[in-house]
Amino acid sequence: METKFDKTVEILFELKVADVMRKDIISIGPSDMMSQLKKTLQERRISGLPVVKGSNLVGVISIEDLIRWLSDGDADQRVEEVMSKNPQCLYADQPLIHAVKKFDQFGFGRFPVLDRESGKLVGIITRGVIINGTLKKLEKEYKEEEIRQYRASHFFGDISADQKKVTLKFKISGKDFDNAGKASTTMKKNLKRMGIQPDIIQRAAIASYEAEMNVVIYTNGGVMQYTITEDKLSLNVTDSGPGIDDIEKAMQPGYTTSESWVKELGFGAGMGLPNIKKCSDKMDLQSEVGKGTTLKIEILIGEDHEVK
Repeated sequence: METKFDKTVEILFELKVADVMRKDIISIGPSDMMSQLKKTLQERRISGLPVVKGSNLVGVISIEDLIRWLSDGDADQRVEEVMSKNPQCLYADQPLIHAVKKFDQFGFGRFPVLDRESGKLVGIITRGVIINGTLKKLEKEYKEEEIRQYRASHFFGDISADQKKVTLKFKISGKDFDNAGKASTTMKKNLKRMGIQPDIIQRAAIASYEAEMNVVIYTNGGVMQYTITEDKLSLNVTDSGPGIDDIEKAMQPGYTTSESWVKELGFGAGMGLPNIKKCSDKMDLQSEVGKGTTLKIEILIGEDHEVK
């Protein structure tokens, strides 16, 4: 049975929270009164606000908090007496897919967005903001696709050689979260220029991103090499990291050895290898503890291909 991958999934991996978040932040101060919060929510027609002191986030307060305060019949209070402290946040440089997962996990209406280095509040993200940002990206990419209406066979057809292939190689730096995902994004752009089928690009982009993030999270660095021929796309990822002790266990959805600080950054959910396998027609994973790991995948480019 052929597995279909939604275009929106690819976009959620590619976009960052900063690409779609609202930067026009409406906030309230901790010493402001609840009566002022009520007026602000009514006038702005919103259901919650970050509580900010200077440029630092100190809490969040929602319309639910306001309703509880009103039902208790208390005298006017300062916002800091009612707000939720130590709120769940997102970082501007996180992939948008992590925002989607966090909304599903907590069910909140919004999340404050912080700059990772300074810790300052830089934006707000809601489900509606994610939908609008994704739709804009979809519209842009479909317009670009209409411009390049030619297939991979046309690209290779213009080349005269006994063996036709293109090889792209990228170095990946470990723990470099600022540049994480750039190799996969560059690869995706090149595949588009070559006219590779959109569904193949989607699968390759997701598999490549997950593989790249594994190198960034778990190793000190490695190399990703893409080889494109007329009938398949091959991805070879090597690193000299700690290796995988139990490959069978590592392939189980949700299994992770990520340290707590990695999870706090929004990575290491244990879905990387399962996602890679799902996107591949063929996958081979070899690893030796203390020496490193080699991942090889293949995605068929022909008209008839089936995910195994």
